Amino acid sequence: MIPARYEASRFPGKLLKVLEGKSIIARTYEAVLDSKLFDEVYVVADHTAIQEELERIGGRVIMSTKQHESGTDRIAEAVEQLPCDIVINVQGDEPFISREALQKVIDLFQNKEVQIASLMMPIDDEEKIQNPNCVKVVVDRQCKALYFSRSPIPYLRDQTEPVQYFQHIGVYGYKKETLLQITKLVQSPLEKIEKLENLRMLENGLEIFLDTVQEIGIAIDTPEDFIKAQQYLAQKK
Repeated sequence: MIPARYEASRFPGKLLKVLEGKSIIARTYEAVLDSKLFDEVYVVADHTAIQEELERIGGRVIMSTKQHESGTDRIAEAVEQLPCDIVINVQGDEPFISREALQKVIDLFQNKEVQIASLMMPIDDEEKIQNPNCVKVVVDRQCKALYFSRSPIPYLRDQTEPVQYFQHIGVYGYKKETLLQITKLVQSPLEKIEKLENLRMLENGLEIFLDTVQEIGIAIDTPEDFIKAQQYLAQKK
């Protein structure tokens, strides 16, 4: 399921911006479809412009009937009546999402304890570490999330200690019943403070298991990311 919100706060209308002849949302949909990992792939849209774009390329789209605060709520509404066991949530602004990354999320469910799965990536770039748009995560020894933050975590108090920072990659897997449970929870205090919906899950005692990828494509959150994506495609071409 690919939640697609038209009026993104940091970059309105970004999903319809064109990268080398294809819109961002079309590229994301095709990347997920081409992975051949899923029984069904849908875009869950809140605007007819996105619906029309998906229908233009022969994509499958479900229109939200309610206003939603998050992509998680949006896809939960869409899957409630669908027969499925596991739901993978890929953000609409991930046009370069790889099959390898998606496979890692799916493979986490081989552990019967896993109800929520996601990804992280090691980062060493100081600009990314300090950038609030780059969400960081710390995990325990079982690779379960301890905390997510827009701030650098852990805080490096003693410069003699080695530290590896991890960026959270916003691809999630859910058992269907857990996904529906999450949407019945009210926004939590930490979620409101950091504007991170995964903190609602942690504050309510839900465990998030993560696997590590070494690299991930450019997620397009801002106009600056869009320029980077254009440069990446130009170099690739």
